Amino acid sequence: MFTTPLPPPPPAPTPVPTAGPDSALLDAARALEATFLAEMLKATGLGSMQGDFGGGIGEDQFQSFLTDAQAREMVENGGIGLAEAIFAAMTRRMND
Repeated sequence: MFTTPLPPPPPAPTPVPTAGPDSALLDAARALEATFLAEMLKATGLGSMQGDFGGGIGEDQFQSFLTDAQAREMVENGGIGLAEAIFAAMTRRMND
């Protein structure tokens, strides 16, 4: 019987620093990912109410706070991997 070989395992993730100068880099990378995600959420119009049930001008003024909080929460729960990629690129650049 023929068997297909398994693909190689994915590369090991970059270790996440808990203290020191690298933790500041990781925090900056996560903040950048949160900003990116917030802009993507705003572009989708997620959370905007139309018609009779909309919150009016008050809702429009505070929607950005909710979108930013949702984006930060997404990053805290793993995000899309952008922060880790940015962090890895910055640390490689610093070590070169």
